[in-house]
Amino acid sequence: MRILFITATRAGDAILSTGLLNHLIEANPDARVTIACGPVAAPLFEAVPGLERIIVLTKKAFSFHWVSLWAACAGRTWDIVVDLRNSPMSYVLSARARHRRGSGREPVHRVRQLAGVLGLAEIPPAPRLWAAENHREAARGLIPDGGPVIAVGPTANWPVKMWPAENFIRLIDGLCGPAGILPGARIAVFGHGDERPMAQPVIDAIPGDRRIDLVGQGDLLLAYACLERCAFYVGNDSGLMHLAAASGIPTLGLFGPSRADHYAPWGPLTAVASTTISCDDLMRTWRRDTTDMGSLMGSLSVEAAESAARALWQRCATETARTGEG
Repeated sequence: MRILFITATRAGDAILSTGLLNHLIEANPDARVTIACGPVAAPLFEAVPGLERIIVLTKKAFSFHWVSLWAACAGRTWDIVVDLRNSPMSYVLSARARHRRGSGREPVHRVRQLAGVLGLAEIPPAPRLWAAENHREAARGLIPDGGPVIAVGPTANWPVKMWPAENFIRLIDGLCGPAGILPGARIAVFGHGDERPMAQPVIDAIPGDRRIDLVGQGDLLLAYACLERCAFYVGNDSGLMHLAAASGIPTLGLFGPSRADHYAPWGPLTAVASTTISCDDLMRTWRRDTTDMGSLMGSLSVEAAESAARALWQRCATETARTGEG
């Protein structure tokens, strides 16, 4: 059996689609899987069970990237084609079963929307990633055994979504201080290499003996393996936030000019802290003046974010105790 899975260009959307991919793999354990996705998302799929090929779709003028995909996939009959991009491939490739995403305008979380492609919206499969042993071995080198680690994601691909660095610094002090959820915890700062200028103020504020600087360290699966070794994550709405949630650690996403009801971290150990100004109002502000606009996250206070972090930590502790008793 051969499965063609056409998924997103952006890392965050690709991560959210992996629950659907995992469902297909579990239902067809002997299948050979081909993934078509953008170059940023491609490293996420390197360790997928049954992987036959990753086809990297680099955007071309006049949508000629779809012609490239057709050339790579034509000449065989696919057992299942899942197209989350609504591309022409849903129609022109030979397939025994085809599944396409809808209009994309459903007012539901992205995970639930994608699950609807296979009729699974009522109980959507959670995002699921696969890391190889080399990723986990490298992660052990970057985050050695020791005390607990709080992971922090202070960057984003859109400046208006970034909570101010000084707020992250104050939040870190509260979470790992004597009265915090993880007193004395080490702090791991994550981000792409080109985001270092945005993350540097946070990195510089962390004492050297508790600082783990992971900005620009390796690919997405290495970041995932590192997140698995952390005790808690807090960060802006980003692909990294979804990576943390998929790793299974308690994950707090910070939201303002993006829709938490559509893109909140997914899973039982997740929560959001949002600005007091609504997403719609923030977007109206942005549309009035899109030039050199800084963060629109200012109405989310440090106190509110810390309260949300404490509530999530307590909920996780309660759930762990309940599960242990069972």
